[in-house]
Formats: sequence, C-alpha cells, structure tokens
Amino acid sequence: MKLLEDVILEKGEILEGNILKVDSFMNHQIDPILMEKLGIEFAEYFKDRKITKVLTVESSGIAPSLMCALKLQVPLVFLKKTQPSTMRQPLTSEVFSYTKNKAYTLCMEKHFLNNDDIVLFIDDFLANGEAFRGVENIIKQSGARLEGVGIVIEKSFQKGHEYIISQGYDLYSLADIKAFNNGKIIFK
Repeated sequence: MKLLEDVILEKGEILEGNILKVDSFMNHQIDPILMEKLGIEFAEYFKDRKITKVLTVESSGIAPSLMCALKLQVPLVFLKKTQPSTMRQPLTSEVFSYTKNKAYTLCMEKHFLNNDDIVLFIDDFLANGEAFRGVENIIKQSGARLEGVGIVIEKSFQKGHEYIISQGYDLYSLADIKAFNNGKIIFK
C-alpha cells in the first residue's frame, strides 16, 4: 500500500536491532484517518471470507483492527497481555516479544471465540511470528477457524512470513519490508 509506505518513509525511524519505530502514527500517537484506510484495505481484501470476528493483540493492533471490524460489521476481540482478576475462563498462550525482548502471556475470555467463528487476525507488525504463534494457539483452543492474517507492516526478511505461509494461511501485508540497508527502508 503506497500510502502506508510513504508514511513509514516520512515518519518511521529505524532503531538498533532492525526495530522500526512508528509511534508517531500507529503505536503511541494514532493517525485515525490512516487507520481507517488500513482497515478498509483489510476489509476489502477479506470481504468474501464470511469473517465473524476480527482478532488482534493489545495495544497497537487495536486501531487498524477496529476499523476493519467496523467495515466488516463484526465484533473485534483483542487478546490481553496481562490477565485481569475479572477473567473467569481464560484461554492463554505464552509468547516472546522481539521488540520488548521478554516473554508474556496472551489471554482472552473463552466465550468470545467458539467453533462457529471464522477469524481474521490483524496485527501491527510481523517479524519472527512469535505473537502470531500465540494467537494461533488461542484460536485453536477456542475451536474457531483462522481464515486470514492481515499485517500492517511485515519484515519479510525475518521468519514470521515463512511460518504463516507454511501453515496454509492467507497472509496479506500492507507494507512489506525486505531489508534495512544503511539506515534506509527497502520495500519488497
């Protein structure tokens, strides 16, 4: 998506360890007009899949996922990274965050997904695919079916892409980074 690539080039910042900082428009300050366009793009791509729920991980995936869910007219469920004391029947999965360099537990109330649900997972980034594996595990526990994966920014030079494709999921990324080269972003 050219619009997103242009915003990344203009406002993104490459940090040590191939981390792309996009906090000026997506994961600290949010550009609602851009998020709406991202959501519409995902909804258009997956519109014929009979999606019943959009799923994401808190917190940076919420804005584009909500816009997609709105366009598809289905609920959005987001997995939490900390289990609240009010959660009665949690589904959980352990994941490791590449960006934060630490492990955490994804969780959600069991009754928000069931075997009648057709799920579209949307997230802000795909790198090594650790968050995705945790999400996949929770979806399997719920009995729901994962129909597609939408990623705002993919780093296809890392192993997440290969894993998702090898599992047979339809992966749609809006901006695909094939490399960082001397402080510059190279899109696929």
